[in-house]
Amino acid sequence: QVQLVESGGGLVQAGGSLRLSCAASGGTFSRFSMGWFRQAPGREREFAAFINWNGRSTYCADSVKGRFTVSRDNAQNTVYLQMDSLKPEDTAVYYCAAVRERTTIVRFAAHLYEYWGQGTQVTVSS
Repeated sequence: QVQLVESGGGLVQAGGSLRLSCAASGGTFSRFSMGWFRQAPGREREFAAFINWNGRSTYCADSVKGRFTVSRDNAQNTVYLQMDSLKPEDTAVYYCAAVRERTTIVRFAAHLYEYWGQGTQVTVSS
């Protein structure tokens, strides 16, 4: 059973930065491609970013492209989401998710992911 634990959330002013981490345990991390999703109050969970198993394929949603960067360190069993130029509309609970798949195809849909973290709150004040 794979466990995912996010950290790094918090309160930041608009224009600021945060780096989220997601530490994985209980499986061979390099066998998993990873996604970041977010859910704002009253809204559906939405895709934010994807990174494949070896880190060579990444993708960010249009809403965060150019501001967010996804990366991973397989030696540390950790995936990261660097968030710069944050906006109030980025306020949400952020989740990391894992799918046991060595692919280069971006996985946008939440239902494709097998494991989820508990989420970390990001609040951006104006």
